[in-house]
Amino acid sequence: MDANNYIDFFNELDDNEQTNNFIQSDKRRERFPPRNPKKVPEADLQFLSKQDDSRSNFKFTYKAARFEEWWLLDSLGDFYEHKWIVDVLKRVKGGKEASVYQCKPGVAVDAPFVAAKVYRPRSLRNLKNDGQYREGRTDLNEEGNAIVKADDIYAMQKRSKYGEGLRHQSWIAYEFSTLELLYEAGADVPKPYAMEKNAILMGFVGDYATAAPALSSITLDIDEAEPLFKHVMLNIDIMLAHGRIHGDLSAYNILYWEGDITLIDFPQVVIPESNPASWSIFLRDVTRICQYFSTQGVECDAYKIASDLWASHGHKIIKEVDPKYLDSEKPEDRKIWEKQKKM
Repeated sequence: MDANNYIDFFNELDDNEQTNNFIQSDKRRERFPPRNPKKVPEADLQFLSKQDDSRSNFKFTYKAARFEEWWLLDSLGDFYEHKWIVDVLKRVKGGKEASVYQCKPGVAVDAPFVAAKVYRPRSLRNLKNDGQYREGRTDLNEEGNAIVKADDIYAMQKRSKYGEGLRHQSWIAYEFSTLELLYEAGADVPKPYAMEKNAILMGFVGDYATAAPALSSITLDIDEAEPLFKHVMLNIDIMLAHGRIHGDLSAYNILYWEGDITLIDFPQVVIPESNPASWSIFLRDVTRICQYFSTQGVECDAYKIASDLWASHGHKIIKEVDPKYLDSEKPEDRKIWEKQKKM
């Protein structure tokens, strides 16, 4: 399926601003249809019939939108074949980067429900601004191992179509490997089960009728807010102790369910030892958490909390220059960059 067909699919799948723009484009095409409209490739139309016997039996309770069934089968078919899941029940979250589905688990999982996070097609994902997070990270392949082949590294540097595919896969692999690391460390994150080329299967937070809401939508009593704040900070401390900074932490990607919290969304994790902007990213994470809990009646000094945590793990607070303000052609800027990389 080509990018145009994926866009048609996501017109019905998502309701975010980007998709609305696509919908407007579709409406313009309806008023002014092309003289020679493109047909969906025959190979795409025959996709389902070409699946093996096991995958062809994968039927959803969830009523998929146009092309959505194709995309879910392609993304989740391996989970079905390996008995991780037996059904897709509903879509519980749509987003610019990925959608999350509540699934009925197979015999390989001992849980009432599991969550499948299915990433949007690479052609619709904006990876242009992810450099600040990738800095200092070794790219990972679909098995979660470091990409070391010179041709692959060159393709990613040149941003070729193949290279962009590798970068997309690395983005997903970092989320899964981080979930594995933090779950084993005792952090409050979903239990990771499996990863395929475009999806991650993990623990589901909620019940059959309701998925856990984001903490941002919850108003807490002060008696509950204080301990929850300390619990979030404990999780931040665990992450830092294991060489990870969330990178985009806020009350919007912390789930709240029956008095407990669960941290989610880790593809942009930052490695503190190797990313020159790590302190500023870490401070931003802590500041966002403090901003939310301040509205819930918790008194907290974001800078002091962040600096104390940062120093407790042996890191130095440095005044960094955002790489976007540096010119690689200027020797003085190159010196600043090299110095920051060593800190």
